[in-house]
Amino acid sequence: MRIDRFTTQLQVALSDAQSLAVGRDHNFIEPAHLMLALLEQQGGSIEQILVQAGCNVQQLRQALNQALDGMAQVQDHSGDVSMSNDLVRLLNVADKLAQQRSDQYISSELVVLATFSAKGSVAKILEQAGANKAQVEAVVEQIRGGEQVTDPNAEENRQALDRYTINLTEQAERGDLDPVIGRDEEIRRTIQVLQRRTKNNPVL
Repeated sequence: MRIDRFTTQLQVALSDAQSLAVGRDHNFIEPAHLMLALLEQQGGSIEQILVQAGCNVQQLRQALNQALDGMAQVQDHSGDVSMSNDLVRLLNVADKLAQQRSDQYISSELVVLATFSAKGSVAKILEQAGANKAQVEAVVEQIRGGEQVTDPNAEENRQALDRYTINLTEQAERGDLDPVIGRDEEIRRTIQVLQRRTKNNPVL
């Protein structure tokens, strides 16, 4: 598998997962290492996605850490670690999902979705924490807005939009916007301002 087909954030998460394995004296990087790394990633989107999908992320963290604590440790660890067969299988499933969606890069959220399809121990941990594939997939589709991942920095760009812009459509769906009924004068003024801007700037 080509690492350069992973988004930048997924590459960073894999590096963090490797550090977790080394720090815990594990011989292999397992799906649990990667899931915890994704969950703890600074500026990552996986925690937000799981929360929106109804997952108890605190319970998930504890369960992942318990799973890692239960893994065999190597005495006098040399620092050499490699991906386990389970992790390679998981990333291959994520690769398949990316191809089905016509994505040029494999993103972090597809790894989470692939976890449910891979049917490993991490899938059970996710389900016990309140997450299921259908809910996670629905949140992923909402966040993506039908777009493909065609840039290795797509996840960072998506988060920048969330951080620096306001989604008025989402606010309206939640009922958070002030009603405009009975505010004819404000609407009229807004239209007048927009009309003046259009006359002064024909290209707009």
